[in-house]
Amino acid sequence: MDQISGASIKSYSSSVGKNVMHVCFKAKYCHRVFDDERVRERCAEILQEAAGGHGMSIREFGFDRDHVHLTVDAGPNHSPASMAKILKGNSGYRLLRGFPYLKRRYFWGSGLWSPAYYFDSVGERTCSEIDVYVRSQGKKTTNAK
Repeated sequence: MDQISGASIKSYSSSVGKNVMHVCFKAKYCHRVFDDERVRERCAEILQEAAGGHGMSIREFGFDRDHVHLTVDAGPNHSPASMAKILKGNSGYRLLRGFPYLKRRYFWGSGLWSPAYYFDSVGERTCSEIDVYVRSQGKKTTNAK
């Protein structure tokens, strides 16, 4: 099995591949909600539960004061948009319910997360390497020794 960036190419019922993304979710208004270690720990737990419940897994977490970075193996059924919706919706609601002081102090009637998010695919191969590979399909290659 091919190993790319520590993630295996996996075989699913009707597909083969990997869908690993680096994503970042930012708190609305850049509030520093992750200064509280309890909030960071609970957020990580909630995100893991939400991911697992939808066939995804979170490989790594990184918290800054107002945002979280994740490496997510989203599997074959999740686009960046569906992955973000699942993870942000579930975690924002549950964090504000579990830490009511956050809602009172920072978010009043709104949710935790900014509507925007960052995502990028993860892999060892660069875009230029993939371009060369795609461009060379069907062409004979000579291996000089």
